[in-house]
Amino acid sequence: MSAVIQPNDTTSIRPFEVKFPETELAELRKRINATRWPERETVTDASQGVQLATTQALARYWGSEYDWRPCEARLNALPNFITEIDGLDIHFIHVRSKHENALPLIVTHGWPGSVIEQLKIVEPLTNPTAHGGSASDAFHVVIPSMPGYGFSGKPTTTGWEPVRIARAWVVLMKRLGYTKFVAQGGDWGAVVTEQMGVLAPPELIGIHTNMPGVVPADVDGAAFTGAAAPPGLSAEERHAFEQLTFFYKHVYYALEMATRPQTLTGLADSPAGLAAFLIDHDGRSLELISRVFAGHPEGLSRDDVLDNITLYWLTNTAVSSARLYWENKLAFFAPRHIAIPVAVSAFPDELYLTPRSWAERAFPKLIHYNKLGKGGHFAAWEQPQLFSEELRTGFRSLR
Repeated sequence: MSAVIQPNDTTSIRPFEVKFPETELAELRKRINATRWPERETVTDASQGVQLATTQALARYWGSEYDWRPCEARLNALPNFITEIDGLDIHFIHVRSKHENALPLIVTHGWPGSVIEQLKIVEPLTNPTAHGGSASDAFHVVIPSMPGYGFSGKPTTTGWEPVRIARAWVVLMKRLGYTKFVAQGGDWGAVVTEQMGVLAPPELIGIHTNMPGVVPADVDGAAFTGAAAPPGLSAEERHAFEQLTFFYKHVYYALEMATRPQTLTGLADSPAGLAAFLIDHDGRSLELISRVFAGHPEGLSRDDVLDNITLYWLTNTAVSSARLYWENKLAFFAPRHIAIPVAVSAFPDELYLTPRSWAERAFPKLIHYNKLGKGGHFAAWEQPQLFSEELRTGFRSLR
């Protein structure tokens, strides 16, 4: 990629470096160590939310031993850029593979994530020969920060919802000179990526999702209301229905952000409050993160978790990121009538384990479906090797 950078050109692509002053890091540690804690929960499990022992263990490490600078260095070791799209500054990481004929790929994070979720997959995707793949598996990788997240601009007017973001990503990839590309996403990234599939620009030849919208309307409605399962479900479909029912009973954080995001002002003021809110996304992820801070790391380390939370704190994006829920008018898990090729990876600890039958029904051009043995909602972050192998396999037929 090459770009002539002219200050008055709104389509220019500007290099970007991450650099926070030491005074902000010192202020963060001061606030962490001054946390006023609530009393311990009155139960022995996480049924009342993130347990006090977890948040206190997190805060002890965050306020005394954790160092943000290694994460900053990892970010700056990659090419970072800013470009204006539809009136808003969009930050993105862009790493080109050294291999010829690499396939351009745009990967979109979700909430409560950031580009930090994808850092571990950059090297396996761009340099597959060093990670068990072949040169023909290589990707050029683009990882944007969604509007209101990370280093992208914060919208000052309404309207930045998933369809608009999808359109912006198409503009971004074309601005980078890519005339053929694929897209991937999980969580909000899956919603945005599927909307790219709905738009079906000629340059987009396929998508991959690890949180697909495939749930039949009657199943989704019953799960949301807590009703009995519709008749005729297979064992695999019933298991997915039960997972969805559980999720809908515990998704109050999303309802708050979807209706009253500005009320979450406290998240911009209290690091410990921000951390507790961000790690309480879903039951299995919270279990994993709780084990990490109890001294039993798997998939994620303490620094992994805190790199992401610290990014939210330093960029003050707790509320601006929450507004995406308020802006969204799409159903999370409904089929979206995507006619282009789709690859699906089903991880066991995702919000629901996608049945093949639903994927086949939702995606007429399903080119890949695989049920993995481990991994959850933050698959690229937790299981980067498995995730990278899924993308290589899933998109191989489109090269």
